[in-house]
Amino acid sequence: MPIATDAAFILPDDFAGAALMGRIWRPDLAGPSVVAIRQDGVFDVTDDFPTASQLAAAADPAQALRAAPGERVGALQDLLNNTPPDGRDPTKPWLLAPIDLQVIKAAGVTFAISMLERVIEERARGNPDSAAAIRAEVTRIVGTDLSQLKPGSAEAQHVKDVLVSQNAWSQYLEVGIGPDAEVFTKAPVLSAVGTCVDAGLHPKSTWNNPEPEVVLVVTSDGRIVGATLGNDVNLRDFEGRSALLLSKAKDNNASCAIGPFVRFFDADFTLDDVRKMDISLKVRGPEGFVLHGASSLTQISRDPADIVGQTINENHQYPDGFVLFLGTMFAPIQDRFAKGQGFTHVEGDLVTVATPKLGRLTNRMRHSGDCEPWQFGIADLFAALMRRKGVGRS
Repeated sequence: MPIATDAAFILPDDFAGAALMGRIWRPDLAGPSVVAIRQDGVFDVTDDFPTASQLAAAADPAQALRAAPGERVGALQDLLNNTPPDGRDPTKPWLLAPIDLQVIKAAGVTFAISMLERVIEERARGNPDSAAAIRAEVTRIVGTDLSQLKPGSAEAQHVKDVLVSQNAWSQYLEVGIGPDAEVFTKAPVLSAVGTCVDAGLHPKSTWNNPEPEVVLVVTSDGRIVGATLGNDVNLRDFEGRSALLLSKAKDNNASCAIGPFVRFFDADFTLDDVRKMDISLKVRGPEGFVLHGASSLTQISRDPADIVGQTINENHQYPDGFVLFLGTMFAPIQDRFAKGQGFTHVEGDLVTVATPKLGRLTNRMRHSGDCEPWQFGIADLFAALMRRKGVGRS
């Protein structure tokens, strides 16, 4: 199935007032550019802000983005039309993921529902055939509503004590209701893919799913300056076999999708808007299968600012800033094939993650080895910026 590239579809509903940063590939400059997405087109602001991380680090990124005049490189619709790899004209620009030097971090087990599913994965040891029976047993012991339980509280410790006494404790419950959040590195710097391109699944995985999430943009001094959308593609069978396989379950070619654009905070869009966001998910399969899901930040167990504080502090710094996946409450259990096996991807699935104030991120699922290879790294970015020096506006 082709990937939809309609500009009106991917933009935030209140696009007219949004400060949106993106990145594009410019073949004429043989490198990426930081761009402002405006009503009258896409404007290259790299002369003012060579990297997305530098723009995010400005005292007021939204104002800085609006003030940068930039060079108009075309209409958003034209760039979108040229973004899907099938039929792309390599002589014309296309969209990239809207981040560059920021470290890509992710928080896990931040919602009660997904926490229980992680416990089920662990006990099933990656076997989806066992999941239904284990799900019933785990919910009998733990219950289904832990959303009001504050992680690290005395009440949470009591729940832990009860579970330990019944031999039902789990490492996932530890990070779900214990004092310390699970924060891990999702993918290497510059490896994320953007909207309207393929996202990757390890070919050996037979139980996997999308994870629709809000992704915060954070500066080197810990300021939360904006947000975007992400799909934290997850291999449930790999992680279920062993938590030590987390990196293999999470980090494969094209398995980190971020976009379509970073929206910077301003008077009309703040962290409080993020705290109230409902994230929708739609999966359309090539065989006609349709899956709908949702994740509400109002149900998160840890406040976004607390997760950021556990990520950057005196013990851990990020000189170029970082982005942070906030986790998801979405855990698909709808059967796609055999009864009791739940959901898993097939090649060709179209996955759309959406929320009104951030727009829509759409990717087609393929095996990681069949996605575009990741070939442009940090040294290449430095070389491209050095080539560009002196090429800007006269």
